[in-house]
Amino acid sequence: MNIAIVASATGNKRHHILSVARELGRDHHVTIYSRRDSAEGKARTRVAPGVMMEHIEVGPARDLAPADVMPYLKDVGQYLSRRWSQERPDVIHAHSWTGGLAAVTGASGLGVPVTQTFHTVDAAHVKLERALGRNARAVIAGSGDEESALIRLGVPRNNIAIVPYGVDTERFHRQGPVATRGSRKRLLHLGPLTPERGAPTIIRALQGLQDVELVLAGGPEPELLDGDREVRRLRALAQQLGVADRVTLLGQVKRTAVPKLMRSADAVVSVPREATTGIVALEAMACGVPVIASAVGAHLDSIIDGVTGLLVPPDRPARTARLARELLTDPTLRTALGYAGADRARSRYSWERVSQELVRVYELACA
Repeated sequence: MNIAIVASATGNKRHHILSVARELGRDHHVTIYSRRDSAEGKARTRVAPGVMMEHIEVGPARDLAPADVMPYLKDVGQYLSRRWSQERPDVIHAHSWTGGLAAVTGASGLGVPVTQTFHTVDAAHVKLERALGRNARAVIAGSGDEESALIRLGVPRNNIAIVPYGVDTERFHRQGPVATRGSRKRLLHLGPLTPERGAPTIIRALQGLQDVELVLAGGPEPELLDGDREVRRLRALAQQLGVADRVTLLGQVKRTAVPKLMRSADAVVSVPREATTGIVALEAMACGVPVIASAVGAHLDSIIDGVTGLLVPPDRPARTARLARELLTDPTLRTALGYAGADRARSRYSWERVSQELVRVYELACA
């Protein structure tokens, strides 16, 4: 198939799009179209076998918020229309409402099916997303929770396909280097240090755990930790609770260092208030490390409570501490959850499995 992907996603979502594209590129031809958001790089770049990245020269060459991209979407759509008139794709996969608008404009009159992923429902653009969702040949949700949100948005249930976010099981696996650690049991938080992502909850939980250390990886670069507002708040909270000597803030860590950091932990705690991708939990599972995760979003699909991990409501430090205490004092439970989590990550969430499911959606859209 000749697959066109229209995307303007950042962070984990961009990583997801590129990872899926590389897997699709093994058997199909994939072109990712994205408005240029950097002055660096060529207009067209081969990012992997079978995968081209095409930057569209519209608007300022810098990262823009979705609302700020709006004035340029018509021009992006017209560019896509010209390109696709010359080289017609078999199917189009648009990411976010900005990608959806551009894709619909570009595909107008060409008879090419458009599939759509929103990632999250944007409260400021509900009517627009509803229209895009109803007119797309298929809307692809990352989890059952996202499917429910799309149904509430007004997207027909039979127009929605669930294809989860994946994990790189070639990089994240049980065997491999392990980061240095001390004699204490180790809990690991990975990601932003904000209350929404659960970092304060885990520090509060640490108060109810004895001889346990907490490592927080994320936030600013290490040299900028002292000047960061969230870091200062977390340090003050740890000091107030009397656990500061057991809390280590690493700052931003290189992605290549994440697997060995995860393998050094006795458990990974990921308790955000929302979990669109649930990628931290998936990566920990793939590494065979037990996970305590908030019972929200994608976690409700990836984690079978008590089998592949433990679920807890967000913002519940006492309950989080109780689950951590049970887990850290029971090596048999840790081993069982680790093996079951790794097996589920490998069998259900590998990029190969995710790309196969996407191809089935594309084929149905083309039928």
